[in-house]
Amino acid sequence: MGGRTGTLLLLLLLMQYMVIPLTANDDFNGLLSVQDELKNTPNWKGSADPCDNWEGIRCNNLRVTSLILTSMNLMGTLSSEISQLSELQTLDLSYNKNITGQLPSSIGNLMNLINLNLIGCSFSGSIPDTIGNLQRLTILSLNNNSFRGRIPTSIGRLSNLYWLDLAENQLDGPLPVSDGNTPGLDMLVKANHVNLCIPV
Repeated sequence: MGGRTGTLLLLLLLMQYMVIPLTANDDFNGLLSVQDELKNTPNWKGSADPCDNWEGIRCNNLRVTSLILTSMNLMGTLSSEISQLSELQTLDLSYNKNITGQLPSSIGNLMNLINLNLIGCSFSGSIPDTIGNLQRLTILSLNNNSFRGRIPTSIGRLSNLYWLDLAENQLDGPLPVSDGNTPGLDMLVKANHVNLCIPV
């Protein structure tokens, strides 16, 4: 009986350690996808563990919570697989003017994101409506890019937002105002800084 109990305990321990890398692999694969589409990213090949001193990466409980790669002359596009970093709280790619293309709609899957800073890049296209899914977001800085079109009404759902900067883009159209059915920027009651600078 003792042998069977010992074997069972060993199997349970092995299963526990088999579950942990599955989550870590999501972070690992997400970062590799980012690296595949952005040139000049740091050399992350020294360790298979993103939490083991990878440059620009911060972790908590073996999960990637922060990706900060500012002013690194990054070139390319942001992979839609960024959404695999499901515990990410800070994403800061600011001052990399050669990051181009659209901001992937999958950004809206980063439900734990608190700070999104993409200042001084060259993102284009529309700001994805899915950005309104980021209910924990407090800082949204997309200024000095090449975003076009209207400001998404969904930003009005970001009830924790206190910093919103969309200036120096190519946005147009009316400012979103709530009407009972559709959210609007007037719902951002916690916002202390709002910089839009779009033609009216």
